[in-house]
Parts: sequence; C-alpha cells; structure tokens
Amino acid sequence: MKYDGIIFDLDGTLWDATQPIMISWGMALRDAPDVKTLPTREQLESVMGMTAENLMATLFPDLSPERHLELFDLCCQVETDYLRKHGGQLYPHLEKTLDRLSQRLPLFIVSNCNKEYIPCFLDAHKLHSYFKDWECIGRTGRPKGENIQLIAQRNGLKAPVYVGDTTLDQEAAKQAGVPFIHAAYGFGQISGVEEIKEPKDLLQLLED
Repeated sequence: MKYDGIIFDLDGTLWDATQPIMISWGMALRDAPDVKTLPTREQLESVMGMTAENLMATLFPDLSPERHLELFDLCCQVETDYLRKHGGQLYPHLEKTLDRLSQRLPLFIVSNCNKEYIPCFLDAHKLHSYFKDWECIGRTGRPKGENIQLIAQRNGLKAPVYVGDTTLDQEAAKQAGVPFIHAAYGFGQISGVEEIKEPKDLLQLLED
C-alpha cells in the first residue's frame, strides 16, 4: 500500500456545514451595528478553507482587522454551541467509508479552523473513534502545510496523503511534501490531479 495514513481536510471534504454556519453567524451578527449585510450561504462557501484573517477580510472588507478578530471570536462562540447541537451535512456514505478506511489505515484531520471546530464535528456526529489525531491553525497558529507536517511527525507517518477540496488544500499538501487527492464533490475546482467523486472512492484508490 503506497500510503501509511490519510489526512483529511474538513469543510468540503468530510462535511458541508455552510447552512448551520450561516444560521449561527446570523444569530451572532444580527445586533452588530457595523455589519450591514449578513453573509449568505454562497458567500460562506466561497471562503471555505481560508484563514480567519482572509475569511473576514473577504466577507467584511470595510471593517478593520481588529474588528474582524472581534466578530470572528463572537461568531465562533455561537457557532460552536450550534454545531455541537445540530451538526452539519455529512457527505454520502461517510461513516461507513471512515469505518472501512480506519480498519486499514490511521485517519487524521487538518483544517484551517478555530480550535473548537473539529471537536464540534466529531462530537455532533460521534466520529471520534475513526480518527487518531487532528490539528488546526486555531490551536497551533501555524498554516495548514505546517500542520500537515506536524500530524505526520507526531504520528510517525512516512507516506501520508492529504485529501481536500480546494486549491488552498492542494498548495498546503505541496508545502508539506505529501501527495494530494482532490475531493471533487466539495467547494473547489481543480484540474489535472487525482480526484474522487465521493468519499467512498478512496476505498478503490487504495486498491489500485
């Protein structure tokens, strides 16, 4: 087998949480006097995978970096409670696929998110048992490429693969020096790379 571990991105790869994020951010921002328009689902989809700084600057270009940080922290607090209770939309056959994959290889998550976001995903959908470890920029302060490397080093991986849905994920995998598989069902479009149309396609890739 050419891989000794699979590292997943989260948004657009394991789940689609844009609808509950839109609802929870609307709850958090509805009384903010300087937020004139609440972000739509389409706007949130367009910033998935970005760091908090770039995400907020894209959604609220007229506000200051300091205000971006304040609003992001507020949104994350409300989002955390909402996601733990309501979860997101898992991609088709995800849990069954994770179960089968985890019997063959250790699984991990690396995402550009706040430190509570991945636990929310695991808690809401009771998926802790399938993943050996996870990391994010909200916990380390490091970019995604470095966090992929950190997961590999921490878990003794010599030949991991990173699965993600955007060009940002592809670039992070390149920076980490690991191969990349495009989750073509997610939020980004990438050509000329190995891809899967749904999570269960990974099972066939491991056989090839």
